[in-house]
Amino acid sequence: MRKTLPVIGMACSACSANVENKLRSIVGISEASVNLVGRTAIIDYDPSQVSLEEIKQAISDIGYDLVIDEEQSVQLEAISFKLLKRKTLLAWVFSILIMCLSMGWVKVGGRDDANLLSLVLALACIVICGREFYVSAIKQLRHKMAGMDTLVTLSTAIAFLFSAFNTFWGESTWGSRQLEWHTYFDASTMIIAFVLTGRLLEEKAKDNTASSLRQLMGMAPKTARVVTKKQPAEGETAPEQVPISTLEKGDIVEVHAGEKIPVDGEVTWASSFMTDDASYVDESMITGEPTPAVKRVGDRVLAGTIPSQGKLRLRARQIGEETSLAQIIAIVQQAQGSKAPVQRLVDKAAGVFVPVVAVIALVTFVLWIAIGGWEALPHAIMSAVAVLVVACPCAMGLATPTALMVGMGKAAEKQILIKDATALERLRKVDALVTDKTGTITIPNKDIVDFTAADNLKPEQRERLKPNARESVEALHHQGIEVHMLSGDKEEAVRYWAQEAGIDHYQSGVLPADKEALVRQLQREGKTVAMMGDGINDTQALSLADVSIAIGTGTDVAIDVAQVTLMGDDLSNLPAAISLSRKTVKMIWQNLFWAFIYNIVCLPLAAGVMHLFGVDFQITPMWAAALMALSSLSVVLNSLRLKYKKL
Repeated sequence: MRKTLPVIGMACSACSANVENKLRSIVGISEASVNLVGRTAIIDYDPSQVSLEEIKQAISDIGYDLVIDEEQSVQLEAISFKLLKRKTLLAWVFSILIMCLSMGWVKVGGRDDANLLSLVLALACIVICGREFYVSAIKQLRHKMAGMDTLVTLSTAIAFLFSAFNTFWGESTWGSRQLEWHTYFDASTMIIAFVLTGRLLEEKAKDNTASSLRQLMGMAPKTARVVTKKQPAEGETAPEQVPISTLEKGDIVEVHAGEKIPVDGEVTWASSFMTDDASYVDESMITGEPTPAVKRVGDRVLAGTIPSQGKLRLRARQIGEETSLAQIIAIVQQAQGSKAPVQRLVDKAAGVFVPVVAVIALVTFVLWIAIGGWEALPHAIMSAVAVLVVACPCAMGLATPTALMVGMGKAAEKQILIKDATALERLRKVDALVTDKTGTITIPNKDIVDFTAADNLKPEQRERLKPNARESVEALHHQGIEVHMLSGDKEEAVRYWAQEAGIDHYQSGVLPADKEALVRQLQREGKTVAMMGDGINDTQALSLADVSIAIGTGTDVAIDVAQVTLMGDDLSNLPAAISLSRKTVKMIWQNLFWAFIYNIVCLPLAAGVMHLFGVDFQITPMWAAALMALSSLSVVLNSLRLKYKKL
């Protein structure tokens, strides 16, 4: 059984790696993938071996929370975000008060009094605003794990404890040796304030990356008008408004103009201002077609679509998770939660990142003591704290999933369904496309009922090109993609439509095995091949191709096999999907580059390496916290630029 469940408490790629590794270690779970940006875990598990409650407890033991009641997830996220805002505001209040005391802007007696008051305020900030960092770090330590919370806990604890020591014994320890001494309570609280601020901004930005998915989920209505329970549509029973969760297959539902259709069903009665036997339904959010579709008795309608005129009644055929809309949402959700191959490498790096940073901080401390002696102890401690704080596994962890989530969401908005991150990444490499003709490049003439007589008709009388077919082929050529059209149709018809679509390579009279053979041939030539089809006869080639593409109006078999599904008949979505793939992968590498550069540059500066060259410059713990927060935010904001790029 596969489940997608929200995860609460993840802050960096090390966190998501911890949750993923823990899930995979649980007996009964065969596969698990955790998405940091989407805050979800996709798990394949055997309910007979392990329950969701047991899985939840195992994740709770390492400092995170798995939400198994999906209806509560939105509410819990809202509460968590509100709590985060309050903690962030309070942390800044504590930090500003302590800074005023440490800088002497507010007088409360002597130095000792100011230090004691700062100690109390800093302790309150750690307990109230930073408690979760400590709890999470301790739980992770028990399981030999580490994450961003570990770095925050170490840095704030060291700064606080050293300052507390100086508050009580600073004068006797350092003053007696004529050494200047200070407290650093403002550093410990500023770190918490900046980290919380960064997370707050990240959460808001992450919500934007998931906006496309929320838009899809918002298409499903919460209530429905039930006319009768499993009875003929026409009758005098007054419609009753009920929660959508109470609907059953076979129920008759009435939908008025402007309302969302709650289920997939079959029209049993329809009327509009223009006619008494038909209604008009806007299906653009599913198919991309701007013109409302005419719906008469017997026609199929889909959940989430909206009657634009009149009203209709329909018999529920698919409800809940069985509807086309629910399946689309599930595909997008799982695709956004899937991992590109590059992310696996990043996860491995994140697994050792925190221990490596801790070692660098320790080495920094030892070197400063070795260079300056015990007189350099305060500087050595603050340098080590700055190293712990400035290091940012978050930016690396966010680099890939944020770009993927935005890319997948933008694809869904364009009626392009991409099943996983691997398919999205592989699309950019495609340099050869093999496509079927009928139903893929062309639309058959529905008025033809005598198929024997149809053989005598001219090709242009037996259909038409799909919308933007020729323009799409031209765009593919511009992208450097070679297009091959194969069909079982006669030579005359295939040649005619190849010329109409601008396709140079075509074959007629082919069988399914011939399509498969061409895919193999192109692959032997070193090409990355995409296969596009809509029927059962295309499934052999679809399953063999490097990227398989189905048309949403095609058969369920083709759609099930395909990695990419183009909803509707507009073929311009194909070059758009390839363009999106290229832009998304480019964005991923941009994010990773800047995330690594940030750490490579900032870690030595925080350690104080510039002093070796006679330059009196070093990143302080407070600035380290600010830079760390900004680095994560910059990756998310950079990924959001994808939403506004033209395809």
